[in-house]
Amino acid sequence: MTEPAPPPERVRVTSSRRGAVTPGSRRPAHDLDEQTELGDVYLVGLMRAQLRLSLAVLALTVVALVALPVVLSLMPATQGTTVLGIPFPWLALGVAVYPAAWVLARWYAGQSERLEADFTEVVEQP
Repeated sequence: MTEPAPPPERVRVTSSRRGAVTPGSRRPAHDLDEQTELGDVYLVGLMRAQLRLSLAVLALTVVALVALPVVLSLMPATQGTTVLGIPFPWLALGVAVYPAAWVLARWYAGQSERLEADFTEVVEQP
């Protein structure tokens, strides 16, 4: 036969009202820390906002990268033009894309930081 498990250690309670939480006084940060359903709602809202932002940036990138070669191929004047011996379409695709990507990345980072600041403001309000 197996031996019964020993009883759990006793805990001394000195004051039951010291950290009492009244209904409605819980802060959102507490819900996040405790991983409650309300905390999940806060996190899901932030994640959805960041997903929308990411998809918007992805869509802009795809549209720009697809539209540039299409526009250049539809404009016959650009196909024969050279700048410093480099065909203009190659120059546009090889050089113009990087500053546009940098601007888009800076915008994305700024918007992402704004979303996180808004989330932090909601979570930390008294």
